[in-house]
Amino acid sequence: MTCSTDADALRRADAVVTVRSADGSPCPGTDVLVEQVRHGFSFGNIGFDFVGPANGEHGEGRENVFGGADPEAAGALEALWLDLFTTATLPFYWAGFEPVQGEPDTRRLRAAAAWFRERGVTVKGHPLVWHTLTPDWLREHSDEDVETIVRARVRREAASFAGLVDTWDAINEVVIMPVFANEDRQNAVSRLCRRIGRIPTIRLAFEEARDANSAATLVLNDFDLSTAYECLIEGVLEAGIRIDAIGLQSHMHRGYWGEERTQEVLERFARYGLPLHWTETTLVSGDLMPAEIEDLNDHRVGEWPSTPEGEERQAVDVVRHYRTLLAHPAVEAVTYWGMTDQGAWLGAPAGLVRSDGTPKPAYDALHGLVKGEWWLPPTRLRTDADGRVAVRGWAGEYTVSAGNASGAFVLRPDRTPPEVTVA
Repeated sequence: MTCSTDADALRRADAVVTVRSADGSPCPGTDVLVEQVRHGFSFGNIGFDFVGPANGEHGEGRENVFGGADPEAAGALEALWLDLFTTATLPFYWAGFEPVQGEPDTRRLRAAAAWFRERGVTVKGHPLVWHTLTPDWLREHSDEDVETIVRARVRREAASFAGLVDTWDAINEVVIMPVFANEDRQNAVSRLCRRIGRIPTIRLAFEEARDANSAATLVLNDFDLSTAYECLIEGVLEAGIRIDAIGLQSHMHRGYWGEERTQEVLERFARYGLPLHWTETTLVSGDLMPAEIEDLNDHRVGEWPSTPEGEERQAVDVVRHYRTLLAHPAVEAVTYWGMTDQGAWLGAPAGLVRSDGTPKPAYDALHGLVKGEWWLPPTRLRTDADGRVAVRGWAGEYTVSAGNASGAFVLRPDRTPPEVTVA
């Protein structure tokens, strides 16, 4: 699979609209209004900031175990978020979701998922199985019980949220999973993975989730983009485990990778013939993390401010990165990991919005792509002698109207151009 050099050429499509009168005859010389209402491509961001507001919480002291802005600050982010993104990733980190065994935070997360769905946003859950942020109480169980409990956890969430959350990172960061220890203690999920192996652990996550929600899109997600991840994917596919998409993380706290490296990663993982989801993308707007830092979690500073110079760099790099990703036919989704600097991962100035709620240049630059260059605004056209008008636009959902008549259609580059009749 080769990389396109032009996202616009790759992702735009055509349609033909015909306007007819009540008796079925074509209407020549008729004004038609065409408007895009949604992108077909998945432009995502985390929705952690809105869990509190979706539950009517207003800073009454509840700990934000998932990260993100406090409820008051989140209120100012809503319009900015909804004007740019179409997919929200919600946090299902087990330690925060079920800190006490048998008391999952299902109600609050369902309310958050419904809040997004009511606003036309697709919702993704992250993650069903992960060794980090595993609850301490799980460690006290026997090996056999741990496997039973993990299976039940996957089934419970996949089933409980079906219809609200139909895309999941089924399992996260398996390359490192068997050897991971947190604070010199072996967590229970790593213990399970060491005992049964990486591929059986992946099978467990995917098959339990799929049994619970057969309509779900299930993603294998990792930050390790080395050949070790390639070998793992190959083993999974050879074992007959169905995965729906390959998740690739790109936390670039040490600076933008550049087009050449990004395209090299794209080519290596596109060869499996599966959609690629860039699940976690960040670019900082302050000082870059030192290059010698291997594990991003090891970089701890008392203060990590956004700077004017860093913000300009972030804006340029966001545009470069998104152009590169969307120019490749295998890429189906990109999720930026953080709307605001408030509560951002590692305390980094990686958000698209400052802690005070004002947009950074990176927000404006990305908005200029997603809702500018890659968007068809309300456009007036006029039918030809046969009552027809050709429409070309970015893949997605559209409305069309002529006088009192209206209709809708979907543009997809991989489908035959739709014939739409408005009568």
